[in-house]
Amino acid sequence: MKIKEDFVNKMRFLLKDDFEKFMNEYENEPYKALRVNTLKISVEEFVEISPFNLSQVPWCDSGFYYSSDDKPGKHYYHHAGMYYIQEPSAMAVVEVLDPVPGDFVLDLSAAPGGKSTHIASKLNGEGLLVSNEINSKRVKVLAENIERMGIRNTVILNESPERLEKNFVDFFDKILVDAPCSGEGMFRKDEAAIDEWSLENVLSCSLRQKKILNSAANMLKPGGIMVYSTCTFSPEENEGVIDHFLKNHNNFELIEIYNYEGFDNGHPEWVNGCSDLRKCARLWPHLLKGEGHFIAKLRKKGSFNECDKVNKKLNIKKTAAKDLFYDFGRKHLNLYLYELNLQQIGQHVYHVPYEINLSGLRVFKPGFDLGQLKKERFEPSHWLAMSLKKDDVKMFYDLKGKEIESYIHGETLNVEIDDGWVLLTIDGYSIGWGKAVKGVIKNFYPKSLRK
Repeated sequence: MKIKEDFVNKMRFLLKDDFEKFMNEYENEPYKALRVNTLKISVEEFVEISPFNLSQVPWCDSGFYYSSDDKPGKHYYHHAGMYYIQEPSAMAVVEVLDPVPGDFVLDLSAAPGGKSTHIASKLNGEGLLVSNEINSKRVKVLAENIERMGIRNTVILNESPERLEKNFVDFFDKILVDAPCSGEGMFRKDEAAIDEWSLENVLSCSLRQKKILNSAANMLKPGGIMVYSTCTFSPEENEGVIDHFLKNHNNFELIEIYNYEGFDNGHPEWVNGCSDLRKCARLWPHLLKGEGHFIAKLRKKGSFNECDKVNKKLNIKKTAAKDLFYDFGRKHLNLYLYELNLQQIGQHVYHVPYEINLSGLRVFKPGFDLGQLKKERFEPSHWLAMSLKKDDVKMFYDLKGKEIESYIHGETLNVEIDDGWVLLTIDGYSIGWGKAVKGVIKNFYPKSLRK
């Protein structure tokens, strides 16, 4: 690993006595971790059935380190959405944001989905998650991860912060600004970040971060919480951005972050900033088991009238797809479906969790994609399958041994089972749909996911 001299000199100046310890860490392998998807399985249940060597991530109850011998990305439990493989320091960000069921939350730069799926697990199906990603290629990966984790209360957008700002003034209870940055904290994991790094890029990132944070501030309701995070060490992108923001937004204040063992405070002296910057948190690879991160927690002063939420309640609409979807539900599901806010867009049927203003925005998914109409019938989506538990359906079939591999490869299965839609499961946890006809289960695992 060849680290640029400008970066080395900069870190030597900042860290002084800690510099050698910091640099020595680049000789070690990064720590690897996963976060249990509590929408599907409890932490206790996962630990009981886990085939991996797990140890707790101190700052995240659902986060666990795994050993270098483990390959969770290749395990069938990963296909079943039972966990998200995530860098351990990154788990601290949503823990600091602390969303609770019922919150309206914006994840402004959401791809590939680690923090959005973490937020969703905290919301536990209540409230609203707007996951936004400006990059049109990365938003597809974001949607795949949200689908895999079976999240029902999200809207996925593909927009700039400036355009979002026009639709969502004083709207969100909580906002996460996981800002695009120079990526210094990921050098150990991503050598491309080393190649792309320069002093000029650091300054360019800081300018963009200030603009993003300004837009986010206008979308947060009074009394709301906004978390700003990066995976870089540069003060220009961290304390410097927050100091600039506070000087230009006197209606915001910093909230002190609980410092777990190994967490460092912010360093106002690096940017000649206000003393409150010490309330920020820095995560260093030489001080804890994780990569580099910076986190600032901000509160917008004032209070919000909860009566204003009335306009965001469900508004059930009649659509051409309604009867077909309900007919599917009566035949194949054990769920109460009539509180769903059904909307038909093209041939797709969505549950839109709340009526929100999406006019003029690039919408990737306006809500929970339930399925689509095909020749006067309803065909359920993979997303719907991933959101269901075995008790939610009339028929499920638990795949065993070679059947799992056959299903993931897209093959049909010969099984004695009644005709109809079947939820396929692994150890009782959903992995996709099959349709049984005369003892043969036709495979509906998405072609894009097949191995």
